[in-house]
Amino acid sequence: MTAPGVALRVRVRLFAIQRELAGAKEIPLELPPGTTIEDAWAAVVARHPVLAPGRPSLRFARNGDYAEATTPLADGDEVAFIPPVSGGASVRILEIVDGPLARTILADLEDRLATDEDGAVVGFIGRTRVSPGTPAPGQEAEAARHAGRSVESLGYEAHETMAVRVLAAIADEIAARFGVERLAIVHRTGEVPLGEASIAVVAVAPHRDAAFRAARYAIDETKARAPIWKSERFRDGHVWIGEPARDRPLDTPADSG
Repeated sequence: MTAPGVALRVRVRLFAIQRELAGAKEIPLELPPGTTIEDAWAAVVARHPVLAPGRPSLRFARNGDYAEATTPLADGDEVAFIPPVSGGASVRILEIVDGPLARTILADLEDRLATDEDGAVVGFIGRTRVSPGTPAPGQEAEAARHAGRSVESLGYEAHETMAVRVLAAIADEIAARFGVERLAIVHRTGEVPLGEASIAVVAVAPHRDAAFRAARYAIDETKARAPIWKSERFRDGHVWIGEPARDRPLDTPADSG
């Protein structure tokens, strides 16, 4: 562990276009305690401003594992700046995000997924509405207390790592059932005001029937199986919404494994 006030020594690795633009494979940095990956990026850009335009398409890794830009660094860490990789458009985008979804998210996801072979893009947005839903078991009395009132916002929380694994299983099922490989499921957590999006689904395929079926399956199974919890928030309280989660597709026999 780094002593308080002692600079962190971090090694930054550059690849492909980033390496060519900077003219270096590695850049050693000394950074203050509390530094994040984003801070390391800023320090490198200060030396090599030519790298700055690449930030929107960049991903990061810390010690060999993908990491968020907000990840704190420790002394001796290796940070990698990952430019777009070969292989064409993204195949799957499965994310739990804390904060608003862009109003352009369907178009953004289409841009990341679609290829020239695709003739169909089906998108779905789930928005907060004023009318309440079905209360979770045990929440009936609280729901009755708010009967006749309008929902003011929704609140979501998730078991993020487990939720992403469930989304990956759903994506596998979509590939097997409908032949759709290019899919996005992005779910928001935190407070979602009226009219804002809580989930976006995009399915991309050569033909429309497969894309429609994949998108419908993705939203239905996400709502039924992903460990994501929703509360409807009223002026003076909230009600948890939902039913017991399923652990397999609806049409899978319980004894099938």
